[in-house]
Amino acid sequence: MSSFGFTVHARDGAARTGAITTPRGEIRTPAFMPVGTAGTVKAMYPEQVKALGADIVLGNTYHLMLRPGAERVARLGGLHRMMRWDGPILTDSGGFQVMSLAGLRKLSETGVVFQSHIDGSRHEMTPERSIEIQTLLGADIQMQLDECVRLPAPREEVEKAMRLSLRWAERCRTAFGSQPGRALFGIVQGGTDEALRVESAKDLVSLDLGGYAVGGLAVGEPQADMLRMIETVEPHLPTAKPRYLMGVGTPDDIAQAVRRGIDMFDCVMPTRAGRHGMAYTRHGRVNLKNARFAEDIRPLDEASSCAASRDYSRAYLHHLVRSGEILGMMLLTWSNLAYYQDLMAGLRAAIRDGRLEDHLAEIREGWARGEAGAPTRP
Repeated sequence: MSSFGFTVHARDGAARTGAITTPRGEIRTPAFMPVGTAGTVKAMYPEQVKALGADIVLGNTYHLMLRPGAERVARLGGLHRMMRWDGPILTDSGGFQVMSLAGLRKLSETGVVFQSHIDGSRHEMTPERSIEIQTLLGADIQMQLDECVRLPAPREEVEKAMRLSLRWAERCRTAFGSQPGRALFGIVQGGTDEALRVESAKDLVSLDLGGYAVGGLAVGEPQADMLRMIETVEPHLPTAKPRYLMGVGTPDDIAQAVRRGIDMFDCVMPTRAGRHGMAYTRHGRVNLKNARFAEDIRPLDEASSCAASRDYSRAYLHHLVRSGEILGMMLLTWSNLAYYQDLMAGLRAAIRDGRLEDHLAEIREGWARGEAGAPTRP
């Protein structure tokens, strides 16, 4: 397997299941990519992440360029070797973090000059530098540098950022050149304006990139707006290329986006929630900080194949969370990522069997139970 490719195996309405092929392995779609911001999926061993069913993880260009540095990662053999992950890695461009985390930003046609949020050091991120960093890291899927505007924003501001992102996409394509087995994805921008989104999608498709992401969503807008933008963009994206909804999200966001033809997702939600005492389960979210679980001997999910979900009582997890024990963060992160991968596996199977709508109804029925049910006392 020496080339990058994408094959759709089955469809159910707009939803599809298939596989992205890379020299480092196959990515089953729809896929959820655990976020390994700084070369680690927080509180998880790489072997655990793989065992849960993740085919690909995400690394962050901004954080890795600041620490330990892209050139150092390259000298150490690349990100795959450094973090002991032998599957594909997608790296984001760093643009979102530059806009949201860095200090004293100065944006121009050339790129962005900014100060590190770590030590105040000065850096410049251009489309060419973003691709250079991602190549040094060894990313199998690289993202174009874009300008992501926080919503709501005036249309003029959204349009200006969208057009700048298009010009940067062309420069990223030139900088990326020919990298056999790797792919460059473009990012559709345009806020919640349908005309801008369509223009962005059409212009990006003309560049014939390896895949296409929908960016600039899940930044505070209502879910209905996000779904409307997916429905607006989807008809203008090539069916033979993977589609990636960036930074999304909740299990319901993912399920609804899959229903509308999205293939790839990433979000810090399951890992971040796990570190703060929140579990995602078939029966909705469970806040383990809640005192009602202090003597609840039930596991999070007795039917789960994940030991963290199946073998530890809610009472014990509540104790770990309230005590600030690291093990609590580890177990809940493990449990949440297991749930997310099980969610994706279920969606893939339902699409393959042509019963996605029934499956989504079953999922919603489970979520509706929430934290219902009196705690079981010993």
